[in-house]
Amino acid sequence: MSQCVNEVLLGHRAYNFSAGPAPLPREVLEQARDELLSWQGLGASVMEVSHRGREFLHVAREAEQDLRELLHIPDNYHVLFLQGGARGQFAAIPLNLKGDRDSADYVDSGYWAQSAIKEAGRYINVNVVADGRADAYCAVPAQERWQLNQDAAYLHYTPNETIGGLEFSFIPDSGDVPLVADMSSNILSGPLDVSRFGVIYAGAQKNIGPAGLTLVIVRDDLLGRGAAVCPSVLDYRQQVDHHSMYNTPPTFAWYLAGLVFKWLKKQGGLTAIREINARKAAKLYGQIDSSGFYRNTVVPAWRSRMNVPFTLAQPELDPVFLAESAEAGFCYLQGHKAVGGMRASLYNAVPEFHADALVDFMKDFEQRYG
Repeated sequence: MSQCVNEVLLGHRAYNFSAGPAPLPREVLEQARDELLSWQGLGASVMEVSHRGREFLHVAREAEQDLRELLHIPDNYHVLFLQGGARGQFAAIPLNLKGDRDSADYVDSGYWAQSAIKEAGRYINVNVVADGRADAYCAVPAQERWQLNQDAAYLHYTPNETIGGLEFSFIPDSGDVPLVADMSSNILSGPLDVSRFGVIYAGAQKNIGPAGLTLVIVRDDLLGRGAAVCPSVLDYRQQVDHHSMYNTPPTFAWYLAGLVFKWLKKQGGLTAIREINARKAAKLYGQIDSSGFYRNTVVPAWRSRMNVPFTLAQPELDPVFLAESAEAGFCYLQGHKAVGGMRASLYNAVPEFHADALVDFMKDFEQRYG
């Protein structure tokens, strides 16, 4: 067994490969711990002070500014810190962007794209422009085959599918139609040209912070298109006008997200974190591909850097692998119930040596059972 695994057994933090809520940087957790009872010398936690007070407003502004610097967000985009998760945005998107259009284009790339399609269909006619089912969601259909509608209210896609482990290698060309992306599981994993999008949204619990916070980046010209029936709390115009405080925001999650943004800047920004993420994924896929014992069915060009699902050649060994890996300090490797097998999520806060330790364990397990 590797030295890293032995260190975990001696009481260090576990190797956490959870798909979400995901690990947070240790440095961030330690700072939050130290500030928990008395934040900024106030004798109260950041969870216990007014979201409209001077101290928290400074946190909110600083978090937004750090995010803008990380992603190079243009001035004509608004940043919102909301609630409701990606599922809330599945409804908010059509309710905000419908305008006078009666349909929207969606790409079906897997489980979460399907969920977005189903919810959007309650509010707008959905045109599925590309369907990955024919390829068992192991690849993305070539864009020249997409059946785009230039009169669509928007084009929606899911850049990374956490369950199937598929990630887009390109940003779709939507022409004059606003491009909308659910980046819950790959935002901040590398540089991004925000100007290509109309709306980007993401649940925080993968690469941003704890569950309970939802990030929305929306282009200015898309405000004010909301349907009359759009609830005020989901209305981007309302939230922009109230600086994300139309209702009481998730202040602790917002504060922690701000600490994560600062941590990312200390790592060298998104270019540096992209390189680290690429190395982690390459190590794990390398072990899978070099072995007839493990298998990943996603076409290599479309493999996710964030979520690596894999199966064993002998399915009856799945529970043995999961039991032994858990005993060795590896957490949350069980695959989603929809697909089974195993899944290792490699979000930003998963240290590279954790990926190394998992590869060592996989090699050892194969030697013993292969």
